[in-house]
Amino acid sequence: MFSRNVTVNATRLKPEIRFSSRVENYVKFRPGYPSSVIAWLREVMGLPPGIVIADVGAGTGISSRFFLDVGCEVFAIEPNTEMREAAIHQLGLHGSFHAIDGTAEATGLDARFVDVVVCAQAFHWFQRQPARHEFTRILKPGGHVVLMWNERELDSTPFLRAYEAMLLRYATDYSQVRHENVTHSDLAEFLGQEFQTASFANEQWFDFEGLRGRLLSCSYAPESGQQGHDEMIAELQRLFDECHEGGQVCFRYQTVVHLGS
Repeated sequence: MFSRNVTVNATRLKPEIRFSSRVENYVKFRPGYPSSVIAWLREVMGLPPGIVIADVGAGTGISSRFFLDVGCEVFAIEPNTEMREAAIHQLGLHGSFHAIDGTAEATGLDARFVDVVVCAQAFHWFQRQPARHEFTRILKPGGHVVLMWNERELDSTPFLRAYEAMLLRYATDYSQVRHENVTHSDLAEFLGQEFQTASFANEQWFDFEGLRGRLLSCSYAPESGQQGHDEMIAELQRLFDECHEGGQVCFRYQTVVHLGS
């Protein structure tokens, strides 16, 4: 049987490039964020139209679109060329969208330029102390940092329990790159002791092709031609056949948001 203890090419571990071959699936099958997140942010910090946001680790623009849709001006910082180009393809005609080749540690933005730094699905990739220094530099006085990500529920349904077991069996470095590896002390060190946290329900429904695309959008899932890929997809088909409801399965998430100033 295939073991997840495989040798992983070191270049795959670099966050700047490890999603390059997964952009199409990322665009199609990664989840967005519920509108309740915006309502909460408006309540606790205000989110007036025209507010300037640095979306750091913007990827293919999922989070950038989320804030553009409520009237923010968004500077999308993304070091991965393929992901940044996908964001430009989707959002480049929006007058309030600006894509920048930069990193969390060196955004390329001017000092005291943005009202809010947003990091969606990206914080666990950062070099935290250099990133914290950079965020402090680019934020206006009284600015905020928003860290948010979708945490897939691991055991709330038989399907999700089986899916998690499959990942632990076949994925490469899954256990090392999970959002759950970010601890409360990590957050307090980065955001300060007075940060606020909220959680919101989120979900996606997939047919088998969508489920397959969602899996292959993940950087830890073996791709076609890599060790374990065929066995993983066969297992995914078996799980889908056993668990689908009317031809679909449900990914349940908690969208977790941490706010610091």
